[in-house]
Amino acid sequence: MKDRSLLMIPGPIEFEPEVLQALGAPTTSHVAPNFIEAFGRALEAMRKIWLAPEGQPFVVAGSGTLAMELAGANLVEPGDRALVLSTGVFGDRFEDLLSRHGADVTVLRAPIGQTLDLSQVEDDLRSGVYKILTVTHVDTSTAVRMPIREIGELARRYNVLSIVDGVCSVAGEEIWQDEWNLDVVLTASQKAIGVPPGLALLVASQRAMAAFASRETPVRSYYADWAKWLPIMQAYEARKPSYFGTPAVNLVAALDVSLRQIVDEGMTARFARHEQLAGAFRAGAVALGMNFVATEPQHRANTLTACRYPNGVAAGDLLPAIKQAGVIVAGGLHPEIKSEYFRVGHMGAVSMGDILAALGAIEIGLRHAGHVCEPGIGVAAALQWHAAHGI
Repeated sequence: MKDRSLLMIPGPIEFEPEVLQALGAPTTSHVAPNFIEAFGRALEAMRKIWLAPEGQPFVVAGSGTLAMELAGANLVEPGDRALVLSTGVFGDRFEDLLSRHGADVTVLRAPIGQTLDLSQVEDDLRSGVYKILTVTHVDTSTAVRMPIREIGELARRYNVLSIVDGVCSVAGEEIWQDEWNLDVVLTASQKAIGVPPGLALLVASQRAMAAFASRETPVRSYYADWAKWLPIMQAYEARKPSYFGTPAVNLVAALDVSLRQIVDEGMTARFARHEQLAGAFRAGAVALGMNFVATEPQHRANTLTACRYPNGVAAGDLLPAIKQAGVIVAGGLHPEIKSEYFRVGHMGAVSMGDILAALGAIEIGLRHAGHVCEPGIGVAAALQWHAAHGI
């Protein structure tokens, strides 16, 4: 019997063996030629994955929250007005973050499970003089996906810098950063990028870099200051040693491996795979009698699904039973509905076999919790989706 469960949470995810092998290799110097080469390749690959050939990549040791701060701290000056579009916990987090850097923040909050009306967003942009707009592409607390292409167009129309929290979307959801006029797209290593936790990643547009260069006040964060990190990124990409703070050597080596795997898959194929696997999982979930926090099908994420418990099923009964069946899923996160739903991640290296295993374990858990369903109905529905959509 194997001694570990299948991890199907929205990050950290399951990682490819080659990535873990790179992570576990003997640690080298941060100025060793092989490390400089790996870091340089990773920076170049980020432009291909973000689809931002003119963008400036940053790789800094830290979490996704640091990636948010790397964007906010460098583009906000005291008194700047910022518009935050929130569809859950992580959208709300931007309000606090930007306020701490001196911004005058306005928040538009969507009802739980819904997106914001774009006409409302445009009304605010039209009536206010904003410098920054932030949007969470996929909020991990609700699995709601925002239409960032349209939001990028609105931000550019009203001369506002757009910051996209892509922690739960980059390399899983479709993003064309340059083409969609997105000024900063940020993420963390442990999601669809496919590297264990510990790296904050972002790509900034030339427009964002110009706004940073024209600041009139110092960046309030020492560690997050782009002025400290930009020379380091430029040096490594030029295959030269440099130093500000010691990079996470093994994580960067693993990042190099994972990004090359993503580039080899191809972004169009990768986007399609995530969309198809998400469809298969949700078909199975519906067959098992579940509904979703994200109310509109077109706004449901491809990287995770937030499933509402069927009537009469409680988290304390279901989640341990799913784990006992060999799969780990995540409980609810949004404080207002935390006890009403659970979350299943399906991003990165996930396969159709993982989807079927998760649905099988969820069915076992549901039966344990007293929910009645036809044996195998969830797996069968996912397989039917597979047959119809050609994963």
